[in-house]
Amino acid sequence: MLAQQGILTEADGDCVAVERPDGKSAVLIICEHASRTLPEYFGDLGLSIEALSSHIAWDPGALAVARKMGDNLDATLVYQRFSRLIYDCNRPPESAGAMPEISEIYTIPGNQHLQAADRQARTDALYIPFHDRIRALLKERAAREQNTVIVTVHSFTPVYNGKQRAVELGILHDEDSWLADRMLDAAAHSPLYRTERNEPYGPEDGVTHTLKLHGLANGLHNVMIEVRNDLIGDDVGQGVVAGYLTGLIQSSLEA
Repeated sequence: MLAQQGILTEADGDCVAVERPDGKSAVLIICEHASRTLPEYFGDLGLSIEALSSHIAWDPGALAVARKMGDNLDATLVYQRFSRLIYDCNRPPESAGAMPEISEIYTIPGNQHLQAADRQARTDALYIPFHDRIRALLKERAAREQNTVIVTVHSFTPVYNGKQRAVELGILHDEDSWLADRMLDAAAHSPLYRTERNEPYGPEDGVTHTLKLHGLANGLHNVMIEVRNDLIGDDVGQGVVAGYLTGLIQSSLEA
């Protein structure tokens, strides 16, 4: 039996999860690429287990880091429960990257030649409920006069299209660099990781959609964090990175 979202079954459950909805922190953490899970409807998209376990399906370690940051800060966390291969919630519906036919070295058979109705069904099932839930949280926070800054958490692969990436931590922003500037300044005074601005991606790559949709549009300070995923492959690494990021954010908000 299909649930209201059309392509999600009752067994799949909701596409969006919220942890600590009444968190006291000004920080609202968002993790768009938290999961590699595919809804039952899509099978394996014609991909191997290797591909479905790789960074093309999700951001490895990102949810664990986001959760630890939420614990440290007493911050609300919102995350997408299904793989970005079905819909990348950091892309608008008109973007080719929202439902990619090719991701790095992998062709995605189940995403080839999608019809308008297929794209709309995925948008209705994953993108709209995800961002509507964030809007609802922002409305609730505003109603109780709780300040909000938006922090999105991602990870990236050390090697992309055969090229090694030296950057370890990326602090990304769009037009509003207020929080990014402060975090980069704090990182310069405590250089645990090689940290760079708008690396390994930047606004020109279309990666700031969530920041624009919920941050810039509402006049809320915002930042996107990218962590190289070999640094967060286990609980220890995740804890160290989460602690470091927590410190950068706290010192930035206090500055």
